[in-house]
Amino acid sequence: MGFLWAVILILFVIVLILLFKIHLLRKAASEIEEAFVDRLAGDTNTLIDITSRDPCMRKLAASINEQLRLLRQQRQQYLGGDRELKEAVTNMSHDLRTPLTAICGYLDLLEREEKSENVSRYLSHIKNRTQALRQLTEELFRYSVILGEEELTLEKLAVNAVLEESIAGFYGALTEKEIIPEIHMTQTPVFRRLNRKALSRVFSNILSNALKYSDGDLRITLLDSGEILFANHAANVDQVQVGRLFDRFFSVESAGNSTGLGLAIAKTLVERMGGSIFAESSNGLLSIHILFPATKD
Repeated sequence: MGFLWAVILILFVIVLILLFKIHLLRKAASEIEEAFVDRLAGDTNTLIDITSRDPCMRKLAASINEQLRLLRQQRQQYLGGDRELKEAVTNMSHDLRTPLTAICGYLDLLEREEKSENVSRYLSHIKNRTQALRQLTEELFRYSVILGEEELTLEKLAVNAVLEESIAGFYGALTEKEIIPEIHMTQTPVFRRLNRKALSRVFSNILSNALKYSDGDLRITLLDSGEILFANHAANVDQVQVGRLFDRFFSVESAGNSTGLGLAIAKTLVERMGGSIFAESSNGLLSIHILFPATKD
């Protein structure tokens, strides 16, 4: 009888030891999880350290630390390369603006001189291509400036008013291409904390995109929820291209007068103002959705 109680006591002690061990392992796992999330969220060189002496858990922590070191190195390389690219783009676009301005000036002077019909035609082609190159350079410069800006100053704005101003600014260009915009805008003012200049740029870039690729129609909708919808038929834009519309330097017409930065700029600005933007296509109808959720003042 005494032997049985001894066995029971030994088993009870073993169970207690195992439960305590499991508790320590769970505590170590929790420490690793919290520390891992903290290290990923912040830019710090501090490694994961745990209180547990268990060799397996310490080996796991050491392995995660090694991966964090590699990840940190790759992140620094990426940030450094991205910074260098931004500076190179800014400098390159700035350097191109000065000679292009001079070339345009000399072309204007040449137009005032006497010249043959062929020379006039050649000069017209040169001027058109120079103006296109100048436009592309300006777009590249604006994009580099936007990337360099840290924060946008936000203020309470009526999205309706800014959208109306943008449509009015493009109305002449749209009608010139026989595009009569169909506008459905809520009569209730949609107030959001946004940056007026950035919001105007977003609308302008999307309208410019519609101007280039619309098959002759454009529907613009503003809902009470703060969602803005731009929709037009675009037979030349397929599903693959729709998925890349917001990629930097992607253009539907690679040989056209576009850097493919317009919608990339729009996406950057929308997200910096706390909104979201995406595109979809169905039966040849291209739709660009923007949503600025309501925020507490």
